Amino acid sequence: MSLEIASSVQTAAEILIVDDERVARKNLTHVLGKEGYRVTVASSGPAGMTTLRERGFDLVLTDLRMGGVDGMDILRYCRDRHPDAAVIMITGYATVDSAVDAMKEGAFHFIAKPFRLDEVRHLIAEALEMVRLRKENRRLSDLIDSFGAESRLVTRDAGLKRVLETASQIAPSGCNVVISGESGTGKELLARYIHRISQCGDAPFVAVNCGAFTEDLLANELFGHEKGAYTGATESKGGLIEAASGGTLFLDEITEMPATMQVKLLRVIQEGELYRLGASSPVKVNVRYLAATNRDLPESVTSGQFREDLYYRLNVVNLYMPPLSERPGDIPLIAHYFLKRYAKLMEKPVEDISPAAMDLLCGYDFPGNVRELSNLVERGVALATGRSLDVAQLPEDIKRLRIRAYRRRRGPMPTLEQQEIEYIRWILERCGGNRTRAAAILGIDRVSLWRKIKKYGLEV
Repeated sequence: MSLEIASSVQTAAEILIVDDERVARKNLTHVLGKEGYRVTVASSGPAGMTTLRERGFDLVLTDLRMGGVDGMDILRYCRDRHPDAAVIMITGYATVDSAVDAMKEGAFHFIAKPFRLDEVRHLIAEALEMVRLRKENRRLSDLIDSFGAESRLVTRDAGLKRVLETASQIAPSGCNVVISGESGTGKELLARYIHRISQCGDAPFVAVNCGAFTEDLLANELFGHEKGAYTGATESKGGLIEAASGGTLFLDEITEMPATMQVKLLRVIQEGELYRLGASSPVKVNVRYLAATNRDLPESVTSGQFREDLYYRLNVVNLYMPPLSERPGDIPLIAHYFLKRYAKLMEKPVEDISPAAMDLLCGYDFPGNVRELSNLVERGVALATGRSLDVAQLPEDIKRLRIRAYRRRRGPMPTLEQQEIEYIRWILERCGGNRTRAAAILGIDRVSLWRKIKKYGLEV
């Protein structure tokens, strides 16, 4: 029972060849070694089984018909002990039917003798890509599980991790926080995270969208009313601020709050008490305020749309949620998180995302951020018919287009000229420096674009 080992310079994958025919072993070792794989060769079924007991492999190529321990024994052992490994059966034409049966039991494919080496290379490359995907799915799944059952802020992005670290530091303090960022980035999730790890984590978390109500309705929602305060007020009712007392009130889209309501909210924050509509005596409240906006809040203060005194009361700490386009490395992780979630909700056996589908997702700019990615994966799981979410389950516009959302950089408001420079540079980059195409998109002729490029020094 002998073992032959052939090591290549590259170690892209570990492959075990189990075959009692010397010529087949030699040919496969030669071609796989040239491809840069690390190859181990066993000259019998028992030798192959011994090797598999000692360590695992990415791919096993095994002869189907061998004495003592045959290919089916090797397949079953790999399926039980090394589930991520792919197994390819080597068989003569007379036993092709048996090889097909082996595929039903989990073999990746089969190679019929005599085999063509180019076909072997192609089949092995496909098998190893499947193995890579299995390992990546398992790694992402383990990483997702490490975030804990309650947390849905899954990330491996260094910038967002710093935001979460800051959130963890200020959560116990009870100070008010403004969370800024584009729509769909997860501002409410961050607010819930701050509340959950704060000292009032077991107290109520109450959320209200300030842009979803008229001024009168928002006043009623926040402050409540006394019986008879207006027509139809048949009984007294506390508002959302009272409901959040002892806990956290999350004010989403705070810049949409009317000016008169800003005055009333400021007084509640300053005095720690409120008046219900129609009431003559105040109600004491103890609330932590977390506010969120997708606008530039300092700019709203400068323009007079938002009260400066309220801004300083709320903006004790400011946390910025970066868009998904600024953390593309999170796309696979978040996509697998939603895949796992929706597959469980829909009771469907969808376990992974194909490389082609993942390439499309990673190449998309996600103007709708994490919320849009969630919708895409939910749609994909709903349409999936097998164990993998593939390109066919993604919307046609993602397949045809590479949408890039223009996003102004954070910081002081730029002048009109600065904005024009930044926009023209962005268009030129997206067009790969093609001035004719860029001019067409900008709606100007090529000569005008050339003049602006020369004026602003915008060579790409």
